[in-house]
Amino acid sequence: MKKVAILMGSDSDLPIIKKATDMLSSFGIPFEVHVYSAHRMPGYVREFVSSARENGFGVIIAAAGMAAHLAGVCASYTTLPVIGIPCKSAALEGIDALLATVQMPSGIPVATVAIDGGTNAAILAAQMLAIEDAELAKKLADKRAADAEKIIEKDRDIMARL
Repeated sequence: MKKVAILMGSDSDLPIIKKATDMLSSFGIPFEVHVYSAHRMPGYVREFVSSARENGFGVIIAAAGMAAHLAGVCASYTTLPVIGIPCKSAALEGIDALLATVQMPSGIPVATVAIDGGTNAAILAAQMLAIEDAELAKKLADKRAADAEKIIEKDRDIMARL
């Protein structure tokens, strides 16, 4: 199975990344996590991302706040799918990061999840990998069914209380 590379612009993004790693682990998807700043160490980002395919990665998740250029920089160095997680910051509540992540120029796409959306980034990465992996596709379908069952139980509980 291909690995997922997870890059964060700062270690302050770790709580969001933890959501992603927990979800990837639940699916049995291998991953690596690194702190790489698009602005402070662009050479490291270029080197890692440029060789990601050859190193067994199938998807890259990049989380950053504020200017949030990490996902876009990653996408510029690879044809692997890149998923951006805009992270909330004190100044603009993550809207700045959302816009920086989603507004990519034509030809350099970045799939973007919600602000602080680590769980959805991992699920989207799993869906991408599941295109060629029937076992992983079944795990995703089973998760959806389990999630639906939780809502059905909540509905039953509300109806019983009212």
